[in-house]
This record gives sequence, structure tokens and C-alpha cells, in this order.
Amino acid sequence: MATDYDAPRRDDMDEETDSLEELKDRREHRFPREGGEDAEEPESVELPGADLSNEELTVPVVPPKRDEFVCTVCFTVHHRSQLAGLTTDGQPVCRDCRP
Repeated sequence: MATDYDAPRRDDMDEETDSLEELKDRREHRFPREGGEDAEEPESVELPGADLSNEELTVPVVPPKRDEFVCTVCFTVHHRSQLAGLTTDGQPVCRDCRP
């Protein structure tokens, strides 16, 4: 038996014609909103077992390589093959940010 996958699917739900209010109530019942009337908002978020209040974030800074440049519009490091040109100030611009 061949199945026509392009034909519209019919369910028992399609046969019933529900009002808009009934559909909204059914959706709210199945997927309740988070942060409803009884929801409490946390005052602060704490990581379990970690006191990071005196920690500093350290990230190694790597200078651009000889075949890379930093676009002055999006501030992204690109390969020289992505260089679209220079601004009137002589600053490099990538192909994605080219005016």
C-alpha cells in the first residue's frame, strides 16, 4: 500500500473545532509558564562549593600573526585573505564589514 506523504495529516484533534480560549487553556495546562505567581526569584546565584569572590580572571593575550589582521569594525581577527581594504584612516576592514 502506497502512502502519500504530501497529503495533510488528520488527527482526532483536527475533527474537533475548539475555540481560541479552549486552545489557550489547553496550552497553558500542558506548558505552564515559568515565573508564574508562585515563583520566587533568587537573590543571587552561587556556585556550589566555590568561593570565587577574590579570584581574578586571567586570559593570555596572543598578538596577531604576520598573516592576520584585526578588523576595526567587528574587532575580529581574520586571515589576510579576508582583507577587503582600508578605511580613510588607513585601518583594515574585513570582507564581511566592507561598506
